[in-house]
Amino acid sequence: MKTQYDLIIIGAGPAGMAAAIEAGKSGLATIVLGDQWSPGGQVYRAIEHVAPEKLETLGADYRHGQELARQFRAAQADYLPRTVVWQAEPDGVVSFLYEDRARQIRGKRIIVATGARERPVPIPGWTLPGVMAATAADVLLKSHGMVPTGDIVVAGSGPLLFLTAARLLDFGVTVNAVLDTTPRSNYLAALPALPQALRGYEYLLKGLRMKRQIRRNGVTVYRNVKNLEAVGAHTVETVRFSSNASVRELDVDTLLLHNGVVPDCQITQQVECEHVWYEPQRYWRPQVDEWGNTSEKNVAVAGDAAGIAGAKAAEASGHLAGLEAACRLGVISRAERDLRAAVFRKKLLREKAVRPFLDRLFRPAADLLVPADERTIVCRCEEITAGDIRKALELGAPGPNQLKAQTRCGMGPCQARMCGLTVSEIMAQYRGIDVSSIGYPRIRPPIRPISIDQLADLELVE
Repeated sequence: MKTQYDLIIIGAGPAGMAAAIEAGKSGLATIVLGDQWSPGGQVYRAIEHVAPEKLETLGADYRHGQELARQFRAAQADYLPRTVVWQAEPDGVVSFLYEDRARQIRGKRIIVATGARERPVPIPGWTLPGVMAATAADVLLKSHGMVPTGDIVVAGSGPLLFLTAARLLDFGVTVNAVLDTTPRSNYLAALPALPQALRGYEYLLKGLRMKRQIRRNGVTVYRNVKNLEAVGAHTVETVRFSSNASVRELDVDTLLLHNGVVPDCQITQQVECEHVWYEPQRYWRPQVDEWGNTSEKNVAVAGDAAGIAGAKAAEASGHLAGLEAACRLGVISRAERDLRAAVFRKKLLREKAVRPFLDRLFRPAADLLVPADERTIVCRCEEITAGDIRKALELGAPGPNQLKAQTRCGMGPCQARMCGLTVSEIMAQYRGIDVSSIGYPRIRPPIRPISIDQLADLELVE
Protein backbone atom coordinates (compact mmCIF):
# COMPACT_ATOMS: atom_id res chain seq x y z
CA MET A 1 0.00 0.00 0.00
CA LYS A 2 1.27 3.41 -1.00
CA THR A 3 0.24 6.74 0.52
CA GLN A 4 -0.47 8.52 -2.80
CA TYR A 5 -2.96 7.30 -5.41
CA ASP A 6 -4.73 8.63 -8.47
CA LEU A 7 -8.04 7.22 -7.27
CA ILE A 8 -9.41 6.10 -3.91
CA ILE A 9 -12.60 4.04 -4.02
CA ILE A 10 -14.51 3.67 -0.75
CA GLY A 11 -16.59 0.51 -0.93
CA ALA A 12 -16.11 -2.85 -2.64
CA GLY A 13 -19.67 -3.62 -3.67
CA PRO A 14 -20.94 -3.70 -7.28
CA ALA A 15 -20.27 0.01 -7.86
CA GLY A 16 -16.83 0.03 -6.23
CA MET A 17 -15.68 -3.10 -8.05
CA ALA A 18 -16.91 -1.80 -11.42
CA ALA A 19 -15.19 1.56 -10.88
CA ALA A 20 -11.93 -0.23 -10.06
CA ILE A 21 -12.20 -2.35 -13.20
CA GLU A 22 -12.50 0.72 -15.42
CA ALA A 23 -9.76 2.56 -13.52
CA GLY A 24 -7.47 -0.43 -14.02
CA LYS A 25 -8.14 -0.53 -17.75
CA SER A 26 -7.19 3.14 -17.91
CA GLY A 27 -3.97 2.66 -15.93
CA LEU A 28 -4.92 4.69 -12.85
CA ALA A 29 -3.10 3.96 -9.59
CA THR A 30 -6.15 2.85 -7.60
CA ILE A 31 -6.91 1.59 -4.11
CA VAL A 32 -10.22 0.15 -2.92
CA LEU A 33 -11.16 0.29 0.76
CA GLY A 34 -13.79 -2.30 1.70
CA ASP A 35 -15.30 -2.97 5.12
CA GLN A 36 -15.97 -6.68 4.61
CA TRP A 37 -13.64 -9.68 4.57
CA SER A 38 -13.89 -9.92 0.78
CA PRO A 39 -15.39 -7.95 -2.13
CA GLY A 40 -19.08 -8.08 -2.96
CA GLY A 41 -20.88 -5.56 -0.80
CA GLN A 42 -24.18 -6.45 0.80
CA VAL A 43 -25.81 -7.83 -2.33
CA TYR A 44 -22.88 -10.13 -3.24
CA ARG A 45 -21.69 -10.67 0.32
CA ALA A 46 -19.19 -13.58 0.64
CA ILE A 47 -19.52 -14.23 -3.11
CA GLU A 48 -15.99 -15.67 -3.38
CA HIS A 49 -16.50 -18.20 -0.59
CA VAL A 50 -20.09 -19.35 -0.99
CA ALA A 51 -20.71 -23.11 -1.17
CA PRO A 52 -21.93 -24.37 -4.59
CA GLU A 53 -25.26 -25.61 -3.21
CA LYS A 54 -25.93 -22.28 -1.49
CA LEU A 55 -24.92 -20.41 -4.66
CA GLU A 56 -27.52 -22.34 -6.63
CA THR A 57 -30.24 -21.50 -4.11
CA LEU A 58 -29.34 -17.81 -4.02
CA GLY A 59 -30.01 -17.59 -7.75
CA ALA A 60 -28.64 -16.12 -10.97
CA ASP A 61 -28.54 -12.53 -9.71
CA TYR A 62 -26.21 -13.54 -6.90
CA ARG A 63 -24.08 -15.72 -9.21
CA HIS A 64 -23.51 -12.68 -11.42
CA GLY A 65 -21.40 -11.28 -8.62
CA GLN A 66 -18.80 -14.04 -9.04
CA GLU A 67 -17.78 -12.85 -12.48
CA LEU A 68 -17.72 -9.24 -11.31
CA ALA A 69 -15.50 -10.19 -8.36
CA ARG A 70 -13.20 -12.16 -10.68
CA GLN A 71 -12.76 -9.14 -12.95
CA PHE A 72 -12.17 -6.95 -9.91
CA ARG A 73 -9.44 -9.23 -8.62
CA ALA A 74 -7.79 -9.11 -12.06
CA ALA A 75 -7.87 -5.30 -12.14
CA GLN A 76 -4.70 -3.39 -11.34
CA ALA A 77 -5.91 -2.03 -8.00
CA ASP A 78 -4.75 -2.35 -4.41
CA TYR A 79 -7.52 -3.73 -2.23
CA LEU A 80 -7.75 -3.45 1.55
CA PRO A 81 -10.55 -5.56 3.08
CA ARG A 82 -11.85 -5.08 6.63
CA THR A 83 -11.13 -1.38 6.42
CA VAL A 84 -13.11 1.19 8.43
CA VAL A 85 -13.10 4.68 6.91
CA TRP A 86 -13.57 7.24 9.68
CA GLN A 87 -12.87 10.49 7.82
CA ALA A 88 -12.64 11.79 4.27
CA GLU A 89 -11.64 15.28 3.22
CA PRO A 90 -12.44 17.23 0.04
CA ASP A 91 -8.73 17.55 -0.80
CA GLY A 92 -8.48 13.77 -1.23
CA VAL A 93 -7.16 12.66 2.16
CA VAL A 94 -8.91 9.56 3.51
CA SER A 95 -8.35 8.32 7.07
CA PHE A 96 -9.17 4.73 8.00
CA LEU A 97 -8.50 1.80 10.29
CA TYR A 98 -6.73 -1.21 8.81
CA GLU A 99 -5.39 -4.07 10.90
CA ASP A 100 -6.34 -2.02 13.99
CA ARG A 101 -4.04 0.83 12.97
CA ALA A 102 -5.08 4.33 11.93
CA ARG A 103 -3.73 5.24 8.51
CA GLN A 104 -4.05 7.98 5.93
CA ILE A 105 -3.73 8.08 2.16
CA ARG A 106 -4.22 10.82 -0.40
CA GLY A 107 -5.89 10.51 -3.77
CA LYS A 108 -6.32 12.91 -6.63
CA ARG A 109 -9.93 11.76 -6.75
CA ILE A 110 -12.33 9.88 -4.47
CA ILE A 111 -15.26 7.71 -5.52
CA VAL A 112 -17.72 7.03 -2.69
CA ALA A 113 -19.38 3.66 -3.31
CA THR A 114 -20.70 2.93 0.16
CA GLY A 115 -24.06 1.61 -1.03
CA ALA A 116 -27.25 1.64 1.01
CA ARG A 117 -28.29 0.99 4.57
CA GLU A 118 -31.53 -0.17 6.15
CA ARG A 119 -34.01 2.58 6.92
CA PRO A 120 -34.78 2.52 10.66
CA VAL A 121 -38.22 1.23 11.67
CA PRO A 122 -38.77 2.76 15.14
CA ILE A 123 -41.84 0.89 16.35
CA PRO A 124 -42.61 0.20 20.01
CA GLY A 125 -40.44 -2.72 21.11
CA TRP A 126 -38.00 -2.63 18.17
CA THR A 127 -35.04 -2.78 20.57
CA LEU A 128 -36.16 -6.11 22.09
CA PRO A 129 -33.93 -9.16 21.48
CA GLY A 130 -35.43 -11.14 18.62
CA VAL A 131 -36.32 -8.05 16.59
CA MET A 132 -33.86 -7.36 13.80
CA ALA A 133 -33.58 -5.82 10.37
CA ALA A 134 -34.44 -8.02 7.40
CA THR A 135 -31.06 -7.20 5.87
CA ALA A 136 -29.36 -8.48 9.05
CA ALA A 137 -30.94 -11.89 8.43
CA ASP A 138 -29.58 -11.73 4.89
CA VAL A 139 -26.08 -10.97 6.22
CA LEU A 140 -26.18 -13.96 8.58
CA LEU A 141 -27.41 -16.23 5.80
CA LYS A 142 -24.79 -15.24 3.23
CA SER A 143 -21.84 -14.88 5.59
CA HIS A 144 -22.38 -17.77 7.99
CA GLY A 145 -25.22 -19.91 6.66
CA MET A 146 -27.30 -19.05 9.74
CA VAL A 147 -31.09 -18.80 9.58
CA PRO A 148 -33.64 -17.94 12.27
CA THR A 149 -35.75 -20.64 13.91
CA GLY A 150 -39.08 -20.75 15.69
CA ASP A 151 -42.01 -18.51 14.82
CA ILE A 152 -40.82 -15.99 12.22
CA VAL A 153 -42.71 -12.93 11.00
CA VAL A 154 -41.48 -10.49 8.34
CA ALA A 155 -42.99 -7.01 8.54
CA GLY A 156 -42.74 -3.77 6.59
CA SER A 157 -42.69 -2.74 2.95
CA GLY A 158 -40.52 -2.84 -0.15
CA PRO A 159 -39.05 -5.38 -2.58
CA LEU A 160 -36.53 -6.65 -0.02
CA LEU A 161 -39.37 -7.57 2.34
CA PHE A 162 -40.64 -10.19 -0.09
CA LEU A 163 -37.12 -11.18 -1.16
CA THR A 164 -36.23 -11.91 2.47
CA ALA A 165 -39.33 -14.06 2.97
CA ALA A 166 -38.80 -15.95 -0.30
CA ARG A 167 -35.09 -16.51 0.39
CA LEU A 168 -35.80 -17.91 3.85
CA LEU A 169 -38.35 -20.27 2.32
CA ASP A 170 -35.75 -21.37 -0.25
CA PHE A 171 -33.47 -22.39 2.63
CA GLY A 172 -36.18 -24.44 4.32
CA VAL A 173 -37.19 -21.87 6.94
CA THR A 174 -40.85 -21.67 7.93
CA VAL A 175 -42.16 -18.12 7.69
CA ASN A 176 -45.37 -17.75 9.67
CA ALA A 177 -46.58 -14.45 8.21
CA VAL A 178 -45.74 -11.41 6.13
CA LEU A 179 -47.13 -8.11 7.39
CA ASP A 180 -47.25 -5.71 4.44
CA THR A 181 -47.44 -2.07 5.57
CA THR A 182 -47.74 -0.66 2.04
CA PRO A 183 -50.66 1.83 2.10
CA ARG A 184 -53.50 1.15 -0.34
CA SER A 185 -53.16 4.67 -1.73
CA ASN A 186 -49.65 3.86 -2.98
CA TYR A 187 -51.00 1.54 -5.68
CA LEU A 188 -52.99 4.34 -7.28
CA ALA A 189 -50.08 6.77 -6.96
CA ALA A 190 -47.74 4.33 -8.71
CA LEU A 191 -49.98 3.62 -11.71
CA PRO A 192 -48.78 6.55 -13.90
CA ALA A 193 -45.22 5.18 -13.69
CA LEU A 194 -46.20 1.63 -14.70
CA PRO A 195 -45.80 2.02 -18.51
CA GLN A 196 -42.19 3.13 -18.12
CA ALA A 197 -41.60 0.34 -15.57
CA LEU A 198 -42.55 -2.28 -18.16
CA ARG A 199 -39.17 -1.63 -19.78
CA GLY A 200 -37.78 -3.43 -16.73
CA TYR A 201 -40.38 -6.19 -16.87
CA GLU A 202 -37.88 -8.84 -15.72
CA TYR A 203 -37.69 -7.10 -12.35
CA LEU A 204 -41.48 -6.94 -12.08
CA LEU A 205 -41.83 -10.60 -13.03
CA LYS A 206 -39.27 -11.55 -10.41
CA GLY A 207 -41.33 -9.76 -7.77
CA LEU A 208 -44.51 -11.52 -8.87
CA ARG A 209 -42.74 -14.89 -8.73
CA MET A 210 -41.59 -14.19 -5.16
CA LYS A 211 -45.13 -13.28 -4.07
CA ARG A 212 -46.48 -16.41 -5.75
CA GLN A 213 -43.85 -18.52 -3.99
CA ILE A 214 -44.83 -17.02 -0.63
CA ARG A 215 -48.51 -17.81 -1.23
CA ARG A 216 -47.68 -21.31 -2.51
CA ASN A 217 -45.87 -22.08 0.74
CA GLY A 218 -48.96 -21.23 2.75
CA VAL A 219 -47.56 -18.05 4.31
CA THR A 220 -50.30 -15.75 5.54
CA VAL A 221 -49.95 -12.24 4.09
CA TYR A 222 -51.67 -9.40 5.94
CA ARG A 223 -52.08 -6.23 3.89
CA ASN A 224 -52.60 -2.57 4.76
CA VAL A 225 -50.91 -3.21 8.11
CA LYS A 226 -50.67 -0.34 10.61
CA ASN A 227 -49.75 0.21 14.26
CA LEU A 228 -46.95 -2.36 14.38
CA GLU A 229 -45.71 -3.17 17.88
CA ALA A 230 -43.26 -5.77 19.20
CA VAL A 231 -44.31 -7.00 22.63
CA GLY A 232 -42.39 -9.00 25.23
CA ALA A 233 -40.90 -8.92 28.70
CA HIS A 234 -37.25 -9.70 27.98
CA THR A 235 -37.40 -10.81 24.34
CA VAL A 236 -40.02 -10.38 21.66
CA GLU A 237 -42.98 -12.70 22.27
CA THR A 238 -45.77 -11.32 20.10
CA VAL A 239 -46.26 -8.81 17.33
CA ARG A 240 -49.38 -6.66 17.55
CA PHE A 241 -50.83 -4.82 14.55
CA SER A 242 -54.00 -3.74 12.82
CA SER A 243 -54.99 -4.92 9.35
CA ASN A 244 -58.11 -3.77 7.56
CA ALA A 245 -59.47 -2.27 10.81
CA SER A 246 -58.94 -5.49 12.83
CA VAL A 247 -56.39 -5.68 15.68
CA ARG A 248 -54.37 -8.90 15.67
CA GLU A 249 -51.57 -10.55 17.61
CA LEU A 250 -49.17 -13.26 16.44
CA ASP A 251 -46.70 -15.29 18.47
CA VAL A 252 -43.18 -14.62 17.28
CA ASP A 253 -39.61 -15.63 18.14
CA THR A 254 -37.98 -13.55 15.41
CA LEU A 255 -39.48 -10.39 13.93
CA LEU A 256 -37.71 -9.13 10.83
CA LEU A 257 -38.42 -5.46 10.05
CA HIS A 258 -37.90 -3.69 6.75
CA ASN A 259 -39.03 -0.28 5.49
CA GLY A 260 -36.83 0.16 2.44
CA VAL A 261 -33.18 1.10 2.16
CA VAL A 262 -31.64 4.57 1.92
CA PRO A 263 -28.32 5.87 0.57
CA ASP A 264 -25.39 5.68 2.97
CA CYS A 265 -24.52 9.38 2.89
CA GLN A 266 -22.29 9.60 5.95
CA ILE A 267 -19.13 10.32 3.97
CA THR A 268 -20.69 12.70 1.46
CA GLN A 269 -22.43 14.54 4.31
CA GLN A 270 -19.16 14.74 6.20
CA VAL A 271 -17.23 16.27 3.28
CA GLU A 272 -20.18 18.68 2.81
CA CYS A 273 -21.27 17.70 -0.68
CA GLU A 274 -24.60 19.26 -1.62
CA HIS A 275 -27.54 16.95 -0.89
CA VAL A 276 -31.15 16.99 -2.09
CA TRP A 277 -34.31 15.57 -0.54
CA TYR A 278 -35.85 12.72 -2.56
CA GLU A 279 -39.53 13.00 -1.76
CA PRO A 280 -40.91 9.69 -3.20
CA GLN A 281 -38.75 7.63 -0.80
CA ARG A 282 -38.15 10.36 1.79
CA TYR A 283 -34.39 10.31 2.06
CA TRP A 284 -31.40 12.56 1.41
CA ARG A 285 -29.04 11.82 -1.43
CA PRO A 286 -26.00 13.66 -2.79
CA GLN A 287 -26.56 15.88 -5.80
CA VAL A 288 -24.72 14.22 -8.69
CA ASP A 289 -24.54 14.60 -12.45
CA GLU A 290 -24.75 11.80 -15.01
CA TRP A 291 -21.15 10.75 -14.24
CA GLY A 292 -21.51 10.77 -10.46
CA ASN A 293 -19.70 14.08 -9.94
CA THR A 294 -20.70 15.96 -6.77
CA SER A 295 -20.42 19.61 -5.77
CA GLU A 296 -16.91 18.82 -4.47
CA LYS A 297 -14.64 18.68 -7.53
CA ASN A 298 -12.52 15.77 -6.23
CA VAL A 299 -15.42 13.64 -4.95
CA ALA A 300 -17.76 11.43 -6.98
CA VAL A 301 -20.45 8.94 -5.93
CA ALA A 302 -21.39 5.65 -7.59
CA GLY A 303 -24.15 3.16 -6.90
CA ASP A 304 -26.87 3.26 -4.27
CA ALA A 305 -24.97 5.86 -2.24
CA ALA A 306 -26.28 8.35 -4.84
CA GLY A 307 -29.85 7.00 -4.84
CA ILE A 308 -31.36 3.54 -4.57
CA ALA A 309 -31.51 1.77 -7.93
CA GLY A 310 -30.33 -1.81 -7.31
CA ALA A 311 -27.18 -3.86 -7.87
CA LYS A 312 -27.13 -3.89 -11.69
CA ALA A 313 -27.64 -0.11 -11.84
CA ALA A 314 -24.93 0.35 -9.21
CA GLU A 315 -22.53 -1.70 -11.30
CA ALA A 316 -23.25 0.36 -14.41
CA SER A 317 -22.82 3.64 -12.52
CA GLY A 318 -19.53 2.36 -11.12
CA HIS A 319 -18.21 1.83 -14.63
CA LEU A 320 -19.27 5.37 -15.54
CA ALA A 321 -17.63 6.88 -12.46
CA GLY A 322 -14.40 4.99 -13.19
CA LEU A 323 -14.34 6.28 -16.75
CA GLU A 324 -15.04 9.82 -15.55
CA ALA A 325 -12.14 9.60 -13.10
CA ALA A 326 -9.79 8.59 -15.91
CA CYS A 327 -11.06 11.46 -18.05
CA ARG A 328 -10.82 14.05 -15.28
CA LEU A 329 -7.28 12.97 -14.49
CA GLY A 330 -6.29 13.35 -18.13
CA VAL A 331 -5.65 9.68 -18.84
CA ILE A 332 -8.35 9.29 -21.50
CA SER A 333 -10.11 11.82 -23.71
CA ARG A 334 -13.77 12.76 -23.48
CA ALA A 335 -14.36 11.03 -26.78
CA GLU A 336 -12.89 7.76 -25.48
CA ARG A 337 -14.82 8.13 -22.22
CA ASP A 338 -18.11 8.59 -24.07
CA LEU A 339 -17.41 5.69 -26.43
CA ARG A 340 -16.60 3.27 -23.63
CA ALA A 341 -19.50 4.56 -21.54
CA ALA A 342 -22.22 3.98 -24.14
CA VAL A 343 -22.93 0.36 -23.21
CA PHE A 344 -23.08 1.16 -19.48
CA ARG A 345 -25.28 4.20 -20.08
CA LYS A 346 -27.75 1.95 -21.89
CA LYS A 347 -27.72 -0.62 -19.08
CA LEU A 348 -28.23 2.09 -16.48
CA LEU A 349 -31.26 3.53 -18.26
CA ARG A 350 -32.81 0.08 -18.52
CA GLU A 351 -32.22 -0.75 -14.86
CA LYS A 352 -33.54 2.60 -13.66
CA ALA A 353 -36.73 2.41 -15.73
CA VAL A 354 -38.57 0.54 -12.99
CA ARG A 355 -37.50 2.79 -10.12
CA PRO A 356 -40.16 5.56 -10.35
CA PHE A 357 -42.86 2.87 -10.15
CA LEU A 358 -41.23 1.04 -7.22
CA ASP A 359 -40.42 4.24 -5.36
CA ARG A 360 -44.04 5.36 -5.46
CA LEU A 361 -45.49 1.91 -4.79
CA PHE A 362 -43.29 1.35 -1.76
CA ARG A 363 -43.32 4.90 -0.40
CA PRO A 364 -42.89 4.48 3.39
CA ALA A 365 -46.07 4.60 5.45
CA ALA A 366 -46.37 7.72 7.59
CA ASP A 367 -46.89 5.81 10.86
CA LEU A 368 -43.55 4.04 10.37
CA LEU A 369 -41.70 7.30 9.69
CA VAL A 370 -42.94 9.16 12.77
CA PRO A 371 -43.53 7.10 15.94
CA ALA A 372 -46.70 8.18 17.72
CA ASP A 373 -45.90 6.41 21.00
CA GLU A 374 -43.85 8.83 23.14
CA ARG A 375 -42.01 5.88 24.75
CA THR A 376 -40.65 4.52 21.47
CA ILE A 377 -36.86 4.70 21.39
CA VAL A 378 -35.60 6.67 18.39
CA CYS A 379 -31.87 6.94 19.17
CA ARG A 380 -30.76 3.45 20.18
CA CYS A 381 -27.21 4.54 21.09
CA GLU A 382 -28.31 7.12 23.68
CA GLU A 383 -31.79 5.64 24.39
CA ILE A 384 -33.60 8.84 23.44
CA THR A 385 -37.36 8.42 22.94
CA ALA A 386 -39.78 10.18 20.63
CA GLY A 387 -41.13 11.91 23.74
CA ASP A 388 -37.66 13.20 24.64
CA ILE A 389 -37.32 14.68 21.15
CA ARG A 390 -40.71 16.38 21.27
CA LYS A 391 -39.92 17.77 24.71
CA ALA A 392 -36.71 19.30 23.33
CA LEU A 393 -38.75 20.82 20.50
CA GLU A 394 -41.12 22.35 23.03
CA LEU A 395 -38.06 23.95 24.66
CA GLY A 396 -37.14 25.54 21.35
CA ALA A 397 -34.57 23.29 19.63
CA PRO A 398 -34.53 24.86 16.13
CA GLY A 399 -32.82 22.06 14.19
CA PRO A 400 -31.26 18.57 14.37
CA ASN A 401 -27.86 19.88 15.46
CA GLN A 402 -29.24 21.91 18.35
CA LEU A 403 -31.43 18.96 19.33
CA LYS A 404 -28.31 16.79 19.33
CA ALA A 405 -26.70 19.15 21.84
CA GLN A 406 -29.78 19.15 24.08
CA THR A 407 -30.50 15.41 24.06
CA ARG A 408 -27.33 13.65 22.74
CA CYS A 409 -29.59 12.15 20.04
CA GLY A 410 -27.24 11.21 17.18
CA MET A 411 -24.04 11.45 19.25
CA GLY A 412 -23.56 7.70 19.69
CA PRO A 413 -21.34 5.26 17.78
CA CYS A 414 -23.75 5.07 14.82
CA GLN A 415 -23.48 8.85 14.22
CA ALA A 416 -27.23 9.24 13.48
CA ARG A 417 -27.41 6.34 11.01
CA MET A 418 -30.27 4.83 13.01
CA CYS A 419 -32.05 8.02 14.09
CA GLY A 420 -31.19 10.90 11.73
CA LEU A 421 -34.08 10.46 9.30
CA THR A 422 -36.59 9.81 12.08
CA VAL A 423 -35.48 12.93 13.98
CA SER A 424 -35.99 15.07 10.87
CA GLU A 425 -39.42 13.53 10.27
CA ILE A 426 -40.51 14.18 13.88
CA MET A 427 -39.30 17.77 13.71
CA ALA A 428 -41.08 18.39 10.41
CA GLN A 429 -44.36 16.98 11.73
CA TYR A 430 -44.09 18.95 14.97
CA ARG A 431 -43.52 22.22 13.11
CA GLY A 432 -45.91 21.50 10.27
CA ILE A 433 -43.26 22.12 7.59
CA ASP A 434 -41.62 20.09 4.86
CA VAL A 435 -38.86 17.79 6.07
CA SER A 436 -36.51 19.12 3.38
CA SER A 437 -36.47 22.41 5.33
CA ILE A 438 -35.33 20.64 8.50
CA GLY A 439 -32.11 19.19 7.14
CA TYR A 440 -29.99 16.40 8.59
CA PRO A 441 -27.64 16.27 11.61
CA ARG A 442 -24.14 17.50 10.78
CA ILE A 443 -21.77 14.55 10.42
CA ARG A 444 -18.46 15.12 12.15
CA PRO A 445 -15.37 12.91 12.19
CA PRO A 446 -14.81 10.27 13.26
CA ILE A 447 -17.82 8.82 11.45
CA ARG A 448 -16.87 5.38 12.82
CA PRO A 449 -15.49 4.73 16.32
CA ILE A 450 -11.71 5.00 16.77
CA SER A 451 -9.75 4.79 19.99
CA ILE A 452 -7.52 7.55 21.34
CA ASP A 453 -4.55 5.17 21.13
CA GLN A 454 -5.21 4.53 17.45
CA LEU A 455 -5.63 8.22 16.75
CA ALA A 456 -2.39 9.07 18.57
CA ASP A 457 -0.54 6.53 16.43
CA LEU A 458 -1.76 8.08 13.16
CA GLU A 459 0.95 9.15 10.74
CA LEU A 460 -0.33 12.12 8.76
CA VAL A 461 0.05 11.89 4.99
CA GLU A 462 1.95 14.72 3.32
